[in-house]
Amino acid sequence: MLELRLLQGGLLKKVLEAMKDLVNDANFDCSPTGFSLQAMDSSHVALVSLLLRSEGFEHYRCDRNVSMGMNLNNMAKMLRCAGNDDIVTLKADDGSDCITFMFENPSQDKIADFEMKLMDIDSEHLGIPDAEYQSIVRMPAAEFARICRDLSTIGDTVLISVSKEGVQFSTRGDMGTANIVCRRNTTVDKPEEDVIIEMEEPVSLTFVLRYLNSFTKATPLATQVTISMSSDLPMVIEYRIEGMGYIRYYLAPKIDEEEEEAAAEAIRRPEIEPKNTEKAKPKADLKPKVKPKPESEMKIDEDNESVNEFNAEEETNTPKEPKIETMEL
Repeated sequence: MLELRLLQGGLLKKVLEAMKDLVNDANFDCSPTGFSLQAMDSSHVALVSLLLRSEGFEHYRCDRNVSMGMNLNNMAKMLRCAGNDDIVTLKADDGSDCITFMFENPSQDKIADFEMKLMDIDSEHLGIPDAEYQSIVRMPAAEFARICRDLSTIGDTVLISVSKEGVQFSTRGDMGTANIVCRRNTTVDKPEEDVIIEMEEPVSLTFVLRYLNSFTKATPLATQVTISMSSDLPMVIEYRIEGMGYIRYYLAPKIDEEEEEAAAEAIRRPEIEPKNTEKAKPKADLKPKVKPKPESEMKIDEDNESVNEFNAEEETNTPKEPKIETMEL
């Protein structure tokens, strides 16, 4: 038996709005400790992780661990029928293929029931290990959303660079470039407007703005957003849900195609050089420009072929063998 009762239905509506554009179908895992979800987008570039702890609900009952597959768009449509102040209750019987949503208006004698069919979704639960990040930025969630929205009008990607002075967001497109810098800032009166940077070493990574704009739909859930970055790990964007848990987004950085091509060219170049050297060899009948000394003439009479090869090498300045070996390494 599963029964979850949440006093503020608006919170659950915001959670669904923050995930439905990124993931279509997902399994909600319910356990005695909380209500959670973990799912990747269709391109396997981004991952969303949700946790709503049991103590954040007015009433929470989960007799055993259960996984419920749901279409997030359909679930969001049902939750739109609830008012922001409605009490939302989720119910599911053991072995049932349906889940029931009940909306109660606290100020009116009104109760609405909606039933939605569950889905069988094959998904692998990925273990996300705790990691130490080189740079962690905490800033106003609304400001981060505005930056991502503004930069997306200029370019498709954003370079996020973190230093001790602040965090810089840069983009470029056909119409031009844009750079936005948020410096360290702490205030006693308005802590929600603080910009806090914890940094072990500077980090600069590029990300696709389309994903970041999708993540910022979680802005109504928190006043602050935490951005964690390391050069060898996906970026983590976290919105903490007060008294309930969190919603986290993981995004892999974008690799610059020009850097990839340059690296590939550097690898291919040693293979090309020997081929060019081979083509540059002169013909065997090429005569030397320098007239040989009498001693050399005697040597030519004895071994004409070896001298021709020696003078041909002098003529064309063909790299010596040790030089080619060094290039190959």
